[in-house]
Amino acid sequence: MADTITMPKLGFDMAEGTLVRWVKKVGETVNKGEVLAEIETDKATVEVESTAAGVVRLLLVEQGAVVPVNSPIAVVGTADETIEAPESSQMSIPGERGQDVESRVKAAEQAKAIPKAETVAAPAEGAVKASPLAKKIARDRSVDLNQIRGSGPGGRIVRRDIDVALQTADHGPLTAANVSSSVVHRPSSVADETVGMSKLRQAIARRMSESKTGIPHFYVTHEYKMDALMDLRTQFNKIVPEDEKLSVNDFIIKAVALTLRQFPNLNASLRGNSVLRHGQVNVGIAVSVEGGLLTIVCRGADQKALRQISAEVKAMAGRVRAGRVKPEDIEGSTFSISNMGMYEVENFAAIINPPEAAILAVGSARQVPVADEGMLKVGWRMKATISVDHRVSDGVEGAKFMQALGQFLEEPLQLVL
Repeated sequence: MADTITMPKLGFDMAEGTLVRWVKKVGETVNKGEVLAEIETDKATVEVESTAAGVVRLLLVEQGAVVPVNSPIAVVGTADETIEAPESSQMSIPGERGQDVESRVKAAEQAKAIPKAETVAAPAEGAVKASPLAKKIARDRSVDLNQIRGSGPGGRIVRRDIDVALQTADHGPLTAANVSSSVVHRPSSVADETVGMSKLRQAIARRMSESKTGIPHFYVTHEYKMDALMDLRTQFNKIVPEDEKLSVNDFIIKAVALTLRQFPNLNASLRGNSVLRHGQVNVGIAVSVEGGLLTIVCRGADQKALRQISAEVKAMAGRVRAGRVKPEDIEGSTFSISNMGMYEVENFAAIINPPEAAILAVGSARQVPVADEGMLKVGWRMKATISVDHRVSDGVEGAKFMQALGQFLEEPLQLVL
């Protein structure tokens, strides 16, 4: 029996997605779990895996089409069974819906088998490796992607490559005359510029506005002694390969996950007049990407070893930045961490990621003067601030959570036992 593949719902607020590219074509074999298509959401370009094994019999939407969630996008079945298009299909097929679908499938497969006359033409834009955002900007600004060399992973063209191409076109190559004139003449004022927001930036703007105006936040800041953790990390990283070295954030993820087991009310979501306390501790980690940020999810972080957490986070962050994320990479977090320590940020407060009840903002681990038993010395300190939904919890619980988190961060051997 044929199986219908639908547009997945990737997030509680996702209503539709754009089908960017079909990875499999009609007549090709696909295994369960194999990538069938790429879709673009408000967050990222995501690889959609087939939920069934068989032969691709129908592709129900065109590349570039915007499709509501849960709408049929493809049919997978055996090579010889009769196929009927789902009633809610958006496929643009000539003729009436009552026309025999099997004949259309055979016609498509036969057309695929007929060799086409050779033609000489410029490569199609779809053949160029470029991010969806880069393609959109290129279309809007009439930029030929075939003339641009990508600086992204695998030569992929990203937004900065388009920006460089536009600047070169606007100002021309740098010459001695240009340099001379810039020295002699005072630079002219820069005109105002209106820049369109990407779909990701629009989604961030919408969700953060809803969170900040709809959720009553309160904040608790705590400073942690990080000497023992920094020493343990240094010792560990001396004996492991380069690609297995642990970051401070890996320790923080594990510490937060274990602490949440003691505070299930903060590993929760508000549901009307009830609070849903999640059974799993799925820690979301904010990752900076072109034009915004995404949250990747370390599932069951309280049950995993530090090395496993580190490996999974690195792999997911790599897929996100390459624009090849999987749905499970970015959905299902129950508590989030936003760490800006690598930017030498002392302290900040983050906005809650709905529908979660709290988020932890982490600053830099810094060497600072500290007083210890009446003596002044240098020590490692790190500040963190938790933002909590006041409808779900109160200040005392937030303060107790931050104290309990310190037990793991300041005695880090508990994280490896």
